[in-house]
This record gives sequence, C-alpha cells and structure tokens, in this order.
Amino acid sequence: MSIEQLAETALAMVAPGKGIIAIDESNATIKKRFDGVGIECTEENRRAYRELLLATPKLSDYISGAILFDETIRQSTRDGVPFAKLMADNGMIPGIKVDKGTHALAGFPGEVVTEGLDGLRARLEEYYKLGARFAKWRAVINIGDDIPSGTCIDANAHALARYAALCQEQGLVPMVEPEVIMDGNHDIDTCYEVTEVTLRSLFASLYEQNVMLEGTILKASMVLPGTTSGDDASVEEVAAATLQCLKSTVPATLPGIVFLSGGQSDEAATAHLDAMNRMGPNPWPLSFSYGRAMQSAALKLWSQDIARNVAEAQATVYERARANGLAALGEWSKAA
Repeated sequence: MSIEQLAETALAMVAPGKGIIAIDESNATIKKRFDGVGIECTEENRRAYRELLLATPKLSDYISGAILFDETIRQSTRDGVPFAKLMADNGMIPGIKVDKGTHALAGFPGEVVTEGLDGLRARLEEYYKLGARFAKWRAVINIGDDIPSGTCIDANAHALARYAALCQEQGLVPMVEPEVIMDGNHDIDTCYEVTEVTLRSLFASLYEQNVMLEGTILKASMVLPGTTSGDDASVEEVAAATLQCLKSTVPATLPGIVFLSGGQSDEAATAHLDAMNRMGPNPWPLSFSYGRAMQSAALKLWSQDIARNVAEAQATVYERARANGLAALGEWSKAA
C-alpha cells in the first residue's frame, strides 16, 4: 500500500465528527468486565456481545472504525457474516490490536514494557488478509516514586516505532498508544511533564525508524491529576494542559489524534474532548478511541437479559457514539 493510501485511511479514521470504538479487550480483560455484571465469559457470549456493538444501527454515523481482538476478527455474526466484512459493508474500518501485553521491565521495578514484536510481520500480513486496515499497540507508562525512568520511556518508544514501521510495510495504518496511567497521587503538572517526555521520545523514535507520520495515528492519554491525588482539575484545566502538551510535542503533519478514556467516567471523557475542540482550531483533528466510555452502560443493560436487551443496549451505544461524535466537533452539551 502506498503512503497515499495509508494517509487516506488515516484521515478517514478521524473524519469530522467520527471516532473509533475500542473493543479489543483480551479474553482475560473481558472476563473481568463480564464477571462484574454476572455474564459467563464463553466464546459465544463474547461473540454475541461484539456483534451487538458492531451491528448497532447507524453506528457509522459517528464511528469510523473499531479496534478488534484476535478472536474477534476471526468471528462472524450469527448469520455468518465475518465481522470485518460487516464493518466494511457499513462504512467502518476494521482495526486490530497486535501487541502481546505488558511485562515487567527487567532491572526497573514498577515499570513495564510491551512485548509482541517477534513474529509481528507475519501476523500483520495475516490480519491484512482478514480485512484489517489499521492496527494498535499500547505502551504503559506508570508514574510513581522515581518512575518513569528514561530507560522505560525509551524502550517503549522504540518498540512502538518498530511496530509502526512493520505496520506500514504491510499496508496497515499504525495507531501508536503511549498511555500515561492515571493511577497514583501525582498532580496534573507531573502528568504533563511525563506525557511531554514520553511523546518527545516517541516521535524521535518514529523518525529514526523512518515511519511516515502522514500514515500514522496517535492514541493519546489526557493530562490529568492522579486518581488518588485529591486534586480536582476542571474540564477547562485538563483540556488546556492536554492541548499545550500536544502542541509542544506532536508534529502538525500527523493526520489526527484520538484519545483513550483511561478510566475516566463516560461524561468526563466526552466533556474533556469537547472542551479541547472548542479551544481550536488545532493543528490536527482531535477525536476519540474509547473502550469503557463507549461500552459500560450498554454492557450493564445487556447483562440484565442478554436475549432480549440487544436493541436497548445498542441504543445506548449509539447515544454514546453520538455524544462523542459531537464532542469531536466541539458541539456537545449535557443536554445534547
């Protein structure tokens, strides 16, 4: 695939008023979500739940694509339509999570590095044949006493860049996700500093690995105080700090930035995105790639009767997509 085609796909991912739904939870993670609402974590229940999400009527009004898990991209609807085909037929771009999760970074207690580069070229080739047109790799940066270290940040940035280069070689748009974790008692200024250093390291590594930024999407965490800090930053403070950090680190040639919700409430994630877009114009489209903030209400509703509550749960998914789509335009309000 040419850089022009990669760039075209990347721009379509952040089309005005549209974003990405993340349904790439591993089986272990979705089991925790299912356990929390009393659903048995069988393959059929996972398949049915993913179908509920992807088959939501008119979802493509506000959703440009979805990040799938390995199991999901190989599954089909109850009527036998592969999920990737269902998405493409409805104007949505299939994506795939390709990292193998975080593992302890040897020699650096409390820090982790994402693994999964071994065999990645062959896996990407297969995913392209299965219909994927973009991929995602998540790095995790923890904040704590004397962490993160420069070694941890650089190791994760290097892995993200190697992954991105391999994606583009196989015709997939890489979504690079260096998540600065909310957990901790740090203040918003510390989060800003760590996010800034992380993004500088990431883009330096992307340049070193000859990754074409025009065919790359950044999945960013917002600049927030730690969850146990006791700080109560306003929506405007979070939006302003996040924008300032991004403008000082992210090249304007990038096609777009999507945010992760990172454990924020549904409404907070939407409000922060809306505020950033109201503060525009910005150098790049700012949109969303939410998981829990798109799904949690629907999952609770579906769990009450998985045979009968599909339409009601889908209506909730659509409303969350609509709210975030409006936020991506800076046009959301609580009453909208």
